[in-house]
Amino acid sequence: MTDDATIKLIADLKRENAELAGLALATGVILTQLLQTNCRRELNPQAAAGRIMTNARDAIEGFTAQHPTDPVMRQRAFDAVKQYEDQIRSVLAV
Repeated sequence: MTDDATIKLIADLKRENAELAGLALATGVILTQLLQTNCRRELNPQAAAGRIMTNARDAIEGFTAQHPTDPVMRQRAFDAVKQYEDQIRSVLAV
C-alpha cells in the first residue's frame, strides 16, 4: 500500500513534469519561429537550415564527448535537432 507521502511526492513530480513539458513546448515553438525567420532571410534558406542543424549536431557531439552524458539524453538531443530541421525545412522555399 502506498503511503500519503509517496502519493504526494508522485503528484509533485507529475506537476513538475507537466511544467517542464510546457516550458519545453514554448521554447521549441519560439526557437522554431526564430530559426525560420533567420533562414528565410538567406539567399539559400535550405542551405542555411542545413548549416544551423549541422552546427547543432557538432555542438552536441562536442558536449557529450567532454561530459558524462546519459545515452538517452544524447539521443533525444539528436532527435530534437532532426525534429526542428524537419519543421523548419517544411516551411522554407526549395
